[in-house]
Amino acid sequence: MDFLRARDIISGQEGKAYAVINGKQEEMFYVKNLEATVEKNKAEVRVLGRRGVQHKASGWSGTGSMTIYYVTSVFRELMMKYIKDGIDTYFQITVSNHDPSSSIGEQRVTLKNVNLNSVIMASLDTESDALEEEMEFTFEDILIEQAFQAPSL
Repeated sequence: MDFLRARDIISGQEGKAYAVINGKQEEMFYVKNLEATVEKNKAEVRVLGRRGVQHKASGWSGTGSMTIYYVTSVFRELMMKYIKDGIDTYFQITVSNHDPSSSIGEQRVTLKNVNLNSVIMASLDTESDALEEEMEFTFEDILIEQAFQAPSL
């Protein structure tokens, strides 16, 4: 009987993320966690001869969030550009999951047309040993550049 080996489960610490903002690559070493989700939009469809409601996919929406250590001003500068000049910046984020102890290899996903919803502009916290900030964002396209392979059983 085959089973998944514990060593093939990906460690959450074994990864990288970087953003490309206005053509410049930004290593996102300060990311604590990042999650991007695609949700299908569904329309309810009623048809004759059936009492139940059916559902038909009618599009999708991409949303995400990340918690980062409060060590960069990059995102505050993007928000200031919008506040002062009305220029909203869209960029891409690439996330790589690669645990060298796993047999499934690397997965690399790029989120395209990422746009921030909110940014903490200033922060102090006397109870915190490490300042963090949470950011929510949307994205409009996604590319799986490299997929995991099946584990060796």
